[in-house]
Amino acid sequence: MSSSEDIILSTTESIPGYKVVKVIGIVSGSTVRARHIGRDITAAFRNIVGGEIKEYTELMAKSREIAIERMIKKAKDMGANAIIGIRFTTSAIAGGASEILVYGTAVVVEKI
Repeated sequence: MSSSEDIILSTTESIPGYKVVKVIGIVSGSTVRARHIGRDITAAFRNIVGGEIKEYTELMAKSREIAIERMIKKAKDMGANAIIGIRFTTSAIAGGASEILVYGTAVVVEKI
């Protein structure tokens, strides 16, 4: 469970200490990101010797942040104060480009 700008985010279907008083609906956020040639060259060298490809890790982390912020904005615009059941998925869109999608259920919760 996490809180971002007065909205509660949870991967679970319930939030301890809160009750769901209104289900608003599904919300999502996504971004499509392309690799950068400089990162590809660095990644190719790192692939030879093994280990984490930090350039791609950073790219994916930033993409997740963008997708989450877009989902939060949609939920707030709908009147939600929480998003439950959050899930992530990725897919290849084109050579060198991937989509990060985050989705969940926008709800209104109250403290118990």
